[in-house]
Parts: sequence; C-alpha cells; structure tokens
Amino acid sequence: MLSSLLGRLGRRTGSAGWLAVELGAETASFAHVVPNGARPVVEFVEERPWNPADVKSLEQACRDLGVKRFRCTTLLRPEDYQILLVEAPAVKPEELKSAVRWRIKDMLDYHVDDATIDVLDVPVPAGAASRAHYMYTVAARNETIRGTVERFTAAGMPLAVIDIPDTAQRNVAALLGTEQRAVVTLTFDANGGLITVTFNGELYLSRRLDVSAAQLASADDDARVRLFDRVLVETQRSLDHCERTYPFFALGRLVVGPLSGDGGLREHLAANLYLPLEALDLQHLVELPAAAQSWTPVEQAKWLKLIGAGLRVEKKAL
Repeated sequence: MLSSLLGRLGRRTGSAGWLAVELGAETASFAHVVPNGARPVVEFVEERPWNPADVKSLEQACRDLGVKRFRCTTLLRPEDYQILLVEAPAVKPEELKSAVRWRIKDMLDYHVDDATIDVLDVPVPAGAASRAHYMYTVAARNETIRGTVERFTAAGMPLAVIDIPDTAQRNVAALLGTEQRAVVTLTFDANGGLITVTFNGELYLSRRLDVSAAQLASADDDARVRLFDRVLVETQRSLDHCERTYPFFALGRLVVGPLSGDGGLREHLAANLYLPLEALDLQHLVELPAAAQSWTPVEQAKWLKLIGAGLRVEKKAL
C-alpha cells in the first residue's frame, strides 16, 4: 500500500512471493506466501522472540530464515494510521496526492505536513450509475513510517512495502470467489473487529469495530448480547452504505472470520441480516504448512491478516 512512499527500499530478491513480518511487543511473526493460481501456498510461518529495545535481537532469526532472499512487507497497527474515504479530486494523476493532502488536512489530529499519505482508488466501472467517485486515503505520521523502516533496516530485513490490515483482509476476501457479487468480510482479533466489502478484488468499504475477539470470548451473557447488537448495527450500516453508494454491484454473502467461543454471534447475525452467512476457514483458501494444519480458531485469527499481507499482488503500472 505505502510502497510509493518508501520507494523501492529492498532490492529485487530471488524468492517468489512475499515474506510478511509483524513485529509485536515481544515476538516477531513471519509468514512466507507464494502465489499459486487460485490457491496460494503459505511456505512457512514462524514466531520468534524479540526485544524492541535491542535492534540486534532479530539477527539470529533473520539468519535462520534467510530473510535477505525475500521481499518483505509489514502491517501498520490500527492505531498507527487513519483510512479516510474522500471524493476523488478531479485533477491530473501527478497532482492527485497534493490535492488529497489538502482535502484531508482537517480530518487529521496532527498537521498534514507531518503525514505520510497514500491513496487507494475505489473504482467505478465505465457507464455505471454512481453519484460520485471515491478513494481511500491512508495517512500515517512520518515518524511512524520512519520508525518502521529503521527497525527493519537495523535487523537487515529488506522492507519493500508497508501495508495496512484493511487491504490484507481484502486480499483474503479476493480468494473467496464472488460470481460478480461483493463479499462482506467480518473478522475479529486482538485489535478489534474489521468489516470490509470486496468486489472484483477491490476494497469498497472498510469499517473498524471497537469489539475484540477477547471481549466476545469473555463477556457474560448480558454483555455478550450488547456486543452482538453493536456488531449487528455496524454491519447493517455497512451494508446500507454500500447499497446506497455503489449501485453497480450486489452484496453476495457475509463471511465471518475464525472465532473461538463467540457464544452465538454467527447465529445472531444470520437471524437478523438478509445475506447468507458462512465461516471463513484459511485452510480452504490457501495451502497451509503442516505446522498450521492443527491451528485453533484463535491461531487462525492471529495469522489471518499477516497471511493476507503476503497475498499482495502488485499491479503493473500503466
């Protein structure tokens, strides 16, 4: 997503696909994903301890995994960026980012000059009836981007792209096959919930929910009902927004990501929404390594977006 902001930091490497890396508070997670037609292959997943205060703490893991063979990508945390839907400025391509920067300057809680931005088009098919042409703008503080690059550089990892969970989830949804209908995907992890709508491989909606997987698993009966209703309301709002804004596609189904101890969330949504609902299982979409065959729903949820980052497909420039 933010590769244009970084330039080509990593040289072209020999190994196919992407090595997606997440640097957590105490562990570093690695997932190597290789395209393979309709069923990509996750060559390996690894988790290693690391100390953010010690820039050399990943050196051994990097040597063991041979990370210099790969193009690396990573994901920003939700609190490290904003994704804003704006009407696309009617300007020349070379003037787009400047125009978007001016348009979002009052939407940020810091000065726009301190922001690194990128744009993600929300395409409208030729001849389609639509009131406006929109695009997503992703904004992150310059210091956040700089710090991310410095951590990877210090560890000797060739970082090529900084991405976001929203597009990683879109990459997973693009594997579901839609028959010209959009897929609504709802997932939960330690960072909260995320609703995306994907059509023809493009992201048309992204909405964050302040409901985490841990909350769904640990809430008592009364609290769980309230959480279910919050998720239902936000999901319905998302469906309504898409139907009003994008009349050129129909919504096909709601796919809910792996959950543990959801206490009936899927049943609650299925009973109150008109879309057919199904569970998302990574094993049906990608070829997982042997070590991942016995993943619990919690483990699938943990790795889903990192694997989604590794599913990145670069479009050829026109």
